[in-house]
Amino acid sequence: MAPYRTVLRIVACTLLALAGNAALAQDPPPPQQVFKYSTRADADRVYLDFGILNGYYLYRARFGFDSGTDGVSLGAASFPRGETHKDEYFGEQEVYRGKFTIAIPYKRTGAASAVDLKLRLQGCADFGLCYLPQDWTAKIALPPGAAGAAARPGLLDIGGTPTTAATSPATDDLLPADQAFVMNARFDKPNELTVAWQIAPGYYLYRDKLTFSATGKIELGAARLPDGKPHTDDNFGAVQVFRDFVEAKVPFSRASPGALDVVITAGFQGCKDNSICYPPGEQTMPMVLPATSEFPASATASGAPGPVSEQDQWAARIITGSWFSLLGWFYLGGLALSLTPCVLPMVPILSSIIAGQGAVSTRRGFLLSLSYVLGMAATYTSAGALAALAGGQIQALFQKPWIITLFAGLFAVLALSMFGLFELQMPTALQTRLANLANRQKAGTFLGTAVIGALTALIVTTCVAPPLVGALAVIGQTGDVARGSGALFALSIGMGSPLLLVGASAGQLLPRVGPWMNTVKAAFGVLMLGMAIWMMERVLPGSVTLVLWSLLVFLTGVFLGAFEALPANPSPMRRLAKGFGVLACLYGSLLLIGATLGGEDPLRPIPQAALARAGTGGAVAATRPALEFRPIETVAALDQALTEARAAHQPVMLDFTADWCISCKEMEHNTFPDQGVIGALKPFMLLRADVTANDKDDQALLQRFHSFGPPTIAFFDAGGTERENFKLVGFVPPAEFTKHVTTLAAL
Repeated sequence: MAPYRTVLRIVACTLLALAGNAALAQDPPPPQQVFKYSTRADADRVYLDFGILNGYYLYRARFGFDSGTDGVSLGAASFPRGETHKDEYFGEQEVYRGKFTIAIPYKRTGAASAVDLKLRLQGCADFGLCYLPQDWTAKIALPPGAAGAAARPGLLDIGGTPTTAATSPATDDLLPADQAFVMNARFDKPNELTVAWQIAPGYYLYRDKLTFSATGKIELGAARLPDGKPHTDDNFGAVQVFRDFVEAKVPFSRASPGALDVVITAGFQGCKDNSICYPPGEQTMPMVLPATSEFPASATASGAPGPVSEQDQWAARIITGSWFSLLGWFYLGGLALSLTPCVLPMVPILSSIIAGQGAVSTRRGFLLSLSYVLGMAATYTSAGALAALAGGQIQALFQKPWIITLFAGLFAVLALSMFGLFELQMPTALQTRLANLANRQKAGTFLGTAVIGALTALIVTTCVAPPLVGALAVIGQTGDVARGSGALFALSIGMGSPLLLVGASAGQLLPRVGPWMNTVKAAFGVLMLGMAIWMMERVLPGSVTLVLWSLLVFLTGVFLGAFEALPANPSPMRRLAKGFGVLACLYGSLLLIGATLGGEDPLRPIPQAALARAGTGGAVAATRPALEFRPIETVAALDQALTEARAAHQPVMLDFTADWCISCKEMEHNTFPDQGVIGALKPFMLLRADVTANDKDDQALLQRFHSFGPPTIAFFDAGGTERENFKLVGFVPPAEFTKHVTTLAAL
């Protein structure tokens, strides 16, 4: 296949050269004058120092090197970082312009004083000309080889004992550790460090001996290393090692968005083939981490080609936008989130609080809502900023069963209060002390409402979305707490704006006096019981919660008069209430039947398996294809799965989910069963990480992907590289998800 592609590229370049514009009417300079270079060599490497004319460039992928001299072998070339170029024929390519140097390690097994370096390259001009592939030969003089170097102290042979000239005669050409393993580091992104080693031919590094640390105002995360080559070692048994070249990606968080002085320390241990092993060592490199504003927008968002993920777009708005733009965009983002299932449960909570106050004016209803929204916003802003700086998801800490049970119990108590079983009020002694302070009781009510708003922000709205992730990423990765927190506050106010309308309209929508007030309070009591059951779904088995839903719905039907006889001339409202009551009792009975059959979903109470057994049309639905996910519990299990996928040249999708994640359930019920989605994901290996427990393994998986919680979906291409710019956060509708996956599969 490779020769075929080469012919296509040659034809493409030839056609482009023939098709050119007016600039091509002149004779172009020959490639030897365009791609000039000089050569040099030291005891370990040969160097090609290029000086390309302005307006021309060379493709990195088109370089090739071979030795034309017996007794001289070449290692893997070390390239500098090039620039990304969008090529009409070859797509995204890394190219070089101007001056740059390529280093090629070599090894002599004879007495050669020079090497004939066979060089292959191809380049183009900006005005449209592409040169044909070039094959050149350069004769490079080599320095005299070292002879009879003394044994070096402090080395270990492959048996692990100190090496001397008597025990290891192979040390005559042994390199010092800093020459055998040359470390280099660079900052590719505002929050990613790349550490690379150039490894001399005949030497190798142990994969599990590589460590990374830093001094300065940054904190390193877990390094991402490629798979090494299998190696059987007398000391360590079956291990993985690196030869020639290796590059590690190390994410980090920073304390400030400004430039920082840091020192990177890399620990390592390596050996020479059939010779000695070096003791564990370290290499350090002082560096300057540039300010976040000095990185290009593409590096800030994503270094991979293709679309920029939505959460990265939100992060870029924080970093590069004005304060007015930042607050405006995130307010609109919060307003959009207010219509999602994550925020909608707050409406009955706030409405129940207002209903519990009895007759309220428009002004008081608005102030109660404002207290609730400000409490929610304060929680989102402060807790979000702290969680981002700590690299964790603080909401997950509030998903412990006992916390959820306690909060659900609070809703149940409030519901019973609205049913009139008892009345919640402050102790008499406390009321007496506060009686002399004007409006103190009202102030206390506002404070209590704010506290409830703060708690529900952590416990009820537990799913993440692109604007939220973008703000948390900016705080955690760039250290810009002020702008990140400002974005979180604007987002929270946007989410709470519809709640302000609920409060302001309470004085008009809720009856002020009369028996209807008791009916309205009882209705909100039912809503509060529904909230308690909805929260307990995260703790109890699905069939148990379905029984609770059936009881609530059935008793609501009884409350509406399903079993009460209508009077002789009933009012239309009475007839309507009885009709809804009968329907509620029927549906409650259906829920109870579904629970006995093993059902768990209140919207689909009868499980498909039961329908299939009954021989109904559900049998067809049960046989329709469905997605099968492979569970992943640890980082090691993930790496194993990625290795298998890479060997099979198969792309990978990793889905983060949790029992307490609302949007995750949306994805499971609406997106993943869609036949278009199933078809688009057919080539993919499907992995799923359930982070309900939020234990150490779950946190390690989340930190691996800089994730602040589910729903998060990460994608890997067929080569095993994570496509960060394709990462999805929050609920995605089926059509949009299908288009997203299809775009990735086509790359």
